[in-house]
Amino acid sequence: MRKSLAIIVAAMLLVISFSLTAITEKPNTAAATETGLSNSGNQIETSPEQAATNVVPEKSGVVLGDEMLMNKYHHLIVGKKVGLITNQTGVNSRGQSMIDVLAGDSSTRLAALFGPEHGIDGKAPAGSYVESYKHPTLGIPVYSLYGPTRMPTEAMLKDLDLLIFDIQDIGARSYTYISTLNYSMVAAQKYNKPIVVLDRPNPLGGRVVEGPVLEDRFKSFVGIDNLPMAHGMTVGELARFFNRSIKAFLTVVPMEGYTRDMVFQDTRLPWAQTSPNIPDLNSAFGYMATGLGEGTGIFQADKFKWIGGKGIDAQRFANLLNQEQFPGITFIPEIRGEAGGVRLQIVDPHLFNPAKAGIYALAYAHSLTNFKVPKSGQTIVMFDKIMGTDKIGQYLEQGLSPRQIEANYAPGLNQFKKDRQQYLIYGSEPYRDRISVFVDGVEVNFDTEPYIDSHNRLMVPLRAIAEALRAQVDWNPQTRVVTVTKPGKKVVFTINKTLAVVNGASKRMDTVPVIKNGRTLVPVRYIGEYLGATVNWNAASRTVTIN
Repeated sequence: MRKSLAIIVAAMLLVISFSLTAITEKPNTAAATETGLSNSGNQIETSPEQAATNVVPEKSGVVLGDEMLMNKYHHLIVGKKVGLITNQTGVNSRGQSMIDVLAGDSSTRLAALFGPEHGIDGKAPAGSYVESYKHPTLGIPVYSLYGPTRMPTEAMLKDLDLLIFDIQDIGARSYTYISTLNYSMVAAQKYNKPIVVLDRPNPLGGRVVEGPVLEDRFKSFVGIDNLPMAHGMTVGELARFFNRSIKAFLTVVPMEGYTRDMVFQDTRLPWAQTSPNIPDLNSAFGYMATGLGEGTGIFQADKFKWIGGKGIDAQRFANLLNQEQFPGITFIPEIRGEAGGVRLQIVDPHLFNPAKAGIYALAYAHSLTNFKVPKSGQTIVMFDKIMGTDKIGQYLEQGLSPRQIEANYAPGLNQFKKDRQQYLIYGSEPYRDRISVFVDGVEVNFDTEPYIDSHNRLMVPLRAIAEALRAQVDWNPQTRVVTVTKPGKKVVFTINKTLAVVNGASKRMDTVPVIKNGRTLVPVRYIGEYLGATVNWNAASRTVTIN
């Protein structure tokens, strides 16, 4: 990237194999856009025993994706050889590294690690080449994705069953962790490997969407897709967005309790330094506000908390910015050596728009110094890569005001805001992994929640579904047999048995009926179709319709 957990998360959507599974997407499907919430998603749940461990810690109402993986979605990794794309930010709400969590899980095998820019420990300077090596205690390869290759190779993936991505992003298009996510999804699709993205908060929240949308010509590792500078999406939502064209077999494990209105401070989760120059949240919020002047002589300092340059009158610069009355931010004049500039004083992170402030700061700095604007020719200069376009440079040379520049990129930004809606997971209410079932258009109410078992089958309370289908249910506690009848249909289930009897014919199921909270639960697809109904699953809305 340029210089630049509690118990985790929430409900995820995964893969639904003909029955229902977590938020998952399969290539060339029409439903969601990723494994998780994506082009063809499925929902996943764990067994009742696993679900019982999904306890939200006292300090945070947000459950991270990595914690959700180890309880509600644990079946995704059971018996699998896993490759984990992570770094020092891949920790749960208690500060435990997912490397250690997976390495200590005897039901799965952590077979390889992959590190992004700055390495798996986050210590390498920005832009520095990172070597691959063997982990000193685990004895497994640690592959660098910021060395000879930035994309996992076939050789790296050949012995793996599954890729998992667990890295904290900071909400900026130019921060390269999301580029590593994109490249990893491309490799997963190319070499036919499922990829699971463990979701994490966008530190800036989900409402700040700002800046020019990247144009295709300016795609690079600091601008991997057609996003604005501030995209307002979590890594899980970004993965769904990326998958509109990649078509990987993607599963997003969502957070629980998270909303679009939350900034990181609202989650009450501990912050992990994301890279050498982003040690804290003030740096994360200041990244786009101070770091857009690549090659102009306008630079950031104090880890993205100050912006300025030679020839700038610090007081005048502060006055110009403060007269805009940006919500949530005050600019304090400060001279650093021969450079004049301003220090950011963030007073309300909910209101602060870093990308907008950065564009205004750059425009006002140009009005004060008339710095030379870097220009792209056959080679795209870094300034334009960061901007995602060469138009901002042109506007600066034309002497346009910040407001005029903002008005010029607004149409593309507004279109992006519309386009991104289908890839979003979270809204204004705390996200909950709740499955809804409708029979003939009427929602069925349950006193025991449906869940997805270890065989990726959606389990539902039998009596509620059968009665909604106008069938009669009889229970024999001695034989533990349930009989469901309606005109022309007789279906018999036995608790903990895979064999069902439909109109006298034996039918083998790939999972078993169980008793939970005093209710008999059976796979929804089997009970629906055995009674002559059609069962459909919508991964994006986590809804089952039975007609």
